[in-house]
Amino acid sequence: MENLWIAAGVGAAALLLVVAVVRRRSADGRASKRAHDAAQEREPPVEIGETYEFGVAEFTDHHSGDRVAVGKVEGFVLFTEDVPDSLAEGDAIRARVLSFNRGRTSADATFVERV
Repeated sequence: MENLWIAAGVGAAALLLVVAVVRRRSADGRASKRAHDAAQEREPPVEIGETYEFGVAEFTDHHSGDRVAVGKVEGFVLFTEDVPDSLAEGDAIRARVLSFNRGRTSADATFVERV
């Protein structure tokens, strides 16, 4: 009987953990949607051809297969290509804006230099 109570307690704890994770993901998704909607309503804080300085938040793979640095200028996302292999998350870089995405909620840039 004691084992049954222990199993029930463990099961209840696991269920609470799952509920907490699902709620967190749901809240993160809503926050991301709000940020995306706000980005579509404002003019980009960057201009094509201009150079900007920002920190590398993360790396992602471009559809071409190349490694791309992701960073933000005033909350606006820049995907920067042609980054050196020695570049790491947290490094400050300078990049030149090449183009906007279709919704103008992010832009593609090319690496200029490490700051």
